[in-house]
Amino acid sequence: MVGPRKRLVAGVGCQLFFTTGYILTAGFAYFITDWRMLQVAITVPSIAFLLYWWFIPESARWLLTKGRVQEAKDLLQRASLENGVEMPSEALDTLLNNNSEDSAPDYKKPSLFDLFRYPNLRRKSILLFFNWLVNSGTYYGLSWHVSNLGGNDYVNFVISGFVEVPAYTFLIFTLNRWGRKLILCGCMLTSGVALLAILFVPADAQWLVVCLAMIGKLTITSSYGAIYVFTAEQFPTVIRNVGLGASSTFARIGGVIAPYVIHLSEIWMPLPFVIFGSCVLFGGVMSLLLPETLNKKLPESIQDGELFGKKLSKKKKKQQLDIEQLNEVDVIKPLKPQENGVHEKQNG
Repeated sequence: MVGPRKRLVAGVGCQLFFTTGYILTAGFAYFITDWRMLQVAITVPSIAFLLYWWFIPESARWLLTKGRVQEAKDLLQRASLENGVEMPSEALDTLLNNNSEDSAPDYKKPSLFDLFRYPNLRRKSILLFFNWLVNSGTYYGLSWHVSNLGGNDYVNFVISGFVEVPAYTFLIFTLNRWGRKLILCGCMLTSGVALLAILFVPADAQWLVVCLAMIGKLTITSSYGAIYVFTAEQFPTVIRNVGLGASSTFARIGGVIAPYVIHLSEIWMPLPFVIFGSCVLFGGVMSLLLPETLNKKLPESIQDGELFGKKLSKKKKKQQLDIEQLNEVDVIKPLKPQENGVHEKQNG
């Protein structure tokens, strides 16, 4: 719904509203002590989202895939008027016609299997899927583990929510400056070190356990927000939604596993922190194998996605450089009609 320049602020900004709901949950739980009534209280307001049907526009790309070209045209014209930009009708028709041709029934659409069909895409996909699983599992594990930290459960839960505000704010100011890979890797490594450091905290220093757990929560929140942006830029355009959907599926697996990891605290209290910390530390190191996407031309086709971030031999790099130079300098000029005719006759 937004252009590339505002995509980071819009995407991360939405997470701040997620955090607001997270913090409000503690307030609901404080006044509604019965868990069944609490579930009803936090579920009923979601009925209001039905009103979105009349306010949120449909995706122009989706309308094109369904052959609803006129609706897509009307939508884009409304958007241009809203932004105070005049969109020439000819340019709009050309754009929509080109996209509608790509969405024709005989057009072979990429599928999830394309992510595993090519070696470089397969390697990047596996790394991203693992990092999504670890980020989600650790995030929800730390969110739900507050009752085992000692002290007041409600206060711990609110603090756990408030640390997400600086975490997302940090992303807004750094992702476009320092790069996606540095932020993702750095935050995961910091989270892993903080969680493993809990092992060395004296038994009488419970406040230090809470502090280290909150540092781990803050940094894993930042990495969780960063991986959304990073993943969207890793997958080529034609399969981006599929790649993000598959990544989110692995994140849900991490969320499912998290409560069982927390339950291991009955065996040994720091054990969940050891498991979460070790996985996050390993995931942070493995993220270094992913290519940086900041200020890079992002892949559009499956072929682009396979070549993106792939290490080429010196010979192939030289060939690619030569091709780029030929494209930049108009070396090959079109033949004149008469020359073209002679050329065709000689070929014949």
